[in-house]
Amino acid sequence: MDYHQLMAASATIRVQAGVDRFDAAVILGSGLGPYAATVPGGLEIPFSGIPGFPEPKVVGHEGSVFAVEVGGRNLLLFSGRVHTYEGWDMDDVVFGVRTAVATGARRVLLTNAAGGCNPAYQPGDLVILRDHLNLTGRNPLVGPNDDRLGPRFPDMSEVYSSEMRARLADLFREVGREPHEGVYAWFLGPTYETPSEVRMAQTLGADLVGMSTVPEAIAARHMGAEVVGISLVTNLAAGISETPLSHDEVTETAAAARESFASIVDQFLPILAGP
Repeated sequence: MDYHQLMAASATIRVQAGVDRFDAAVILGSGLGPYAATVPGGLEIPFSGIPGFPEPKVVGHEGSVFAVEVGGRNLLLFSGRVHTYEGWDMDDVVFGVRTAVATGARRVLLTNAAGGCNPAYQPGDLVILRDHLNLTGRNPLVGPNDDRLGPRFPDMSEVYSSEMRARLADLFREVGREPHEGVYAWFLGPTYETPSEVRMAQTLGADLVGMSTVPEAIAARHMGAEVVGISLVTNLAAGISETPLSHDEVTETAAAARESFASIVDQFLPILAGP
């Protein structure tokens, strides 16, 4: 990771937004990116205008960051992310979340669209991430460590903040949603998982499968930020689903669930950015 490029990207966002620091950030996954533009008073900054920022190549990932103020706190909402399967280096994959933390964000909400491999889940369910499995053999911290960002061997015993998970679960109950918690298994992609791979993930304890989130969670924790995650179940995983999987299904389900997702995030933003 080029530390000076990271600082330049952070400075660019802060200068364009006209604020000294941000309190929290949200990374929006497949089909959920349009939510960022619905938050009142947001200032859009295209990724193309931020030095060092990689631009998404996948449908459903727009490529802008929105600076918003919620309850007197400053937040960054990332509409779109890049993925390892697109051919990006790991440093590029985590550049956005690292930039967010560099602007001052001490908490990060990561969202994604995921396949459900827990039979209790149905498309449209929202699942709070309790933990993850890295099944790719890749890690954004491989290579020389920059001590200005974080320690060489960061603790990962609680990647997803138990306090933030509890507060998010309380919010789910308040709005009448069951607070599912689950383990997310990261596969490299871009192929969807085979039925045997899904059975393997289930055996290892996974409730969800997907192609993102884990490297960003690792990088944010490396820099000392608290992390909380939400998966939107957009399809049943291979071997559970009776129909072939498609990206169209993912984006269509995400679009259909966007209103309920937005309602949860709207109410969670002040908690995320607050004390």
